[in-house]
Amino acid sequence: MNNLMQNASFDVQQILAKALNNIDVSVDEAICLFATTGDDLSAVVKVANELRQRVVGNKASFVITRNINFTNVCNMGCKFCGFAKRKNEVGAELLSMDEIVLRAQQAWDRGASEVCIQGGLHPDIKGDHYRNIVLAIKKQLPDLHIHAFSPFEIWYGALKSRLSYREFIQDLIDCGLGSMPGTAAEILDVEIRKQLTKDKLKTEQWIDIITIAHQLGLPTTATIMYGHIDQPKHWAEHLNTIRTIQQQTGGFTEFVPLGFVHYESPLFTNSKYKNDLKFNVRAGPTADENLKMHAISRIMLNGWIDNIQASWVKLGPDYAKQMLAAGVNDLGGTLMNESITRAAGGKHGQEILPEQMVAMIASTGREPMRRNTLYQPLESFAADNTQIPCHSIVGEQFSEELHYEA
Repeated sequence: MNNLMQNASFDVQQILAKALNNIDVSVDEAICLFATTGDDLSAVVKVANELRQRVVGNKASFVITRNINFTNVCNMGCKFCGFAKRKNEVGAELLSMDEIVLRAQQAWDRGASEVCIQGGLHPDIKGDHYRNIVLAIKKQLPDLHIHAFSPFEIWYGALKSRLSYREFIQDLIDCGLGSMPGTAAEILDVEIRKQLTKDKLKTEQWIDIITIAHQLGLPTTATIMYGHIDQPKHWAEHLNTIRTIQQQTGGFTEFVPLGFVHYESPLFTNSKYKNDLKFNVRAGPTADENLKMHAISRIMLNGWIDNIQASWVKLGPDYAKQMLAAGVNDLGGTLMNESITRAAGGKHGQEILPEQMVAMIASTGREPMRRNTLYQPLESFAADNTQIPCHSIVGEQFSEELHYEA
C-alpha cells in the first residue's frame, strides 16, 4: 500500500488508505481528491488502478452495439444540446418502425449483441411509440438485447400514456426491454440543472425513475456529464448520489463519465450563454479533470459499482485507452453510429471495429474481452502485442445515417 501512495501528502494518504481498506470515501474527501496535483494525483491514479485490479483483474471489456437515435426532434431546449431540431427544421428526422428494425437487423448481422435506442422528445409521438419500437425489434430479432430510453424518455412516455412511471416501465419490460441507459443525468444538482435545462427532468424525477426501474428488475447504467458550468463539489455529490442509489437497489451495471463536448454546443457557442457570467461555460474538461473523474469514480464507487467505462467517443480512442491505467475496465461499444456527440462537434468518429477495439486494449497489456450488456463475458482474446491501427472510422454501409448541420 505504501508504494501506491509514496510521496503523496498526509491527507491524501489517509483518504486513499480508507479506499484501499474498502471504506467509503466521503463527499468532502472526494472533493479533496479532485484538487490533487503532482504526486498526490499520481497516488490517486495508482490506487484507482489497484482497486480495479482487485475487482475485475486484468480483463478490459467492450460490447458490439449500434446506436439508433430514432428522432432528433425535441422541443425541450437544453442549453448544452447540439443534437435537437425543431419539427419543421431542415434536417429533422423521425425514423419509421421499418427503418429502426432494419438498422437493428444490420447490427445483428454484424455481430451486435445489443442496440442502444434513444431519441428526442418529439411532440407528435404517442406514449405507445416506445413500446412499439421494442415490440417491432423483438418480433424480428427476439435474441437481440434492447438497451433503450433514458429516464427523460420514460418521463415523457409515461406522461403521454397517462401511466405512472412504474406502470410504464413494467409494460416496456413485458414488451422485451432489457436495460435502460442512465443518461439525462448530466449533473444531479438542482441549481446546475436549472441553469442547464430549465424544463428538463428534475433531479428527484431522475432518481425516482431509475430507482423504480431497479425495483422492477430492470438494470441501468449511470452517467455524469462534466466540464461545463459545474465544479468538483458537484462531481463528488453526483457520485455520492449514484452510490446511495446503488446501495439501496444494486441496479447499476456501470458508471460512465461523459466529458462535455463544447465545439458545437449552444451552451458554448451561443453568445447569450457564453458571455453570461452566471454560466461561466468552459471548453469541456481538462486532461487532468478527465483523469481524475475516471480514477475518483473508481475510488468513490469501490465495492458498489464494479465497472467504470471510458467513452472513446468523448475522449478519442488513444486517450480512452490511457484510462485503463486509471481505474477503467471498459471501453464501451463499437457503436456503428453515434449522432448526439457528433452533433455537438465530436471529432472522434462513429465506429471502431471489434478488431480495432481488441488491438487498443491488447496494446495496453490488458486482456480484451467482448461482453454483453450485463457484463457477462462472450469472447476473450489473448493480451498479445498485436498492433492494428485504432483510428475511428465510419462504415461505408451506413452512409445514409442521420447527418446534422452545425
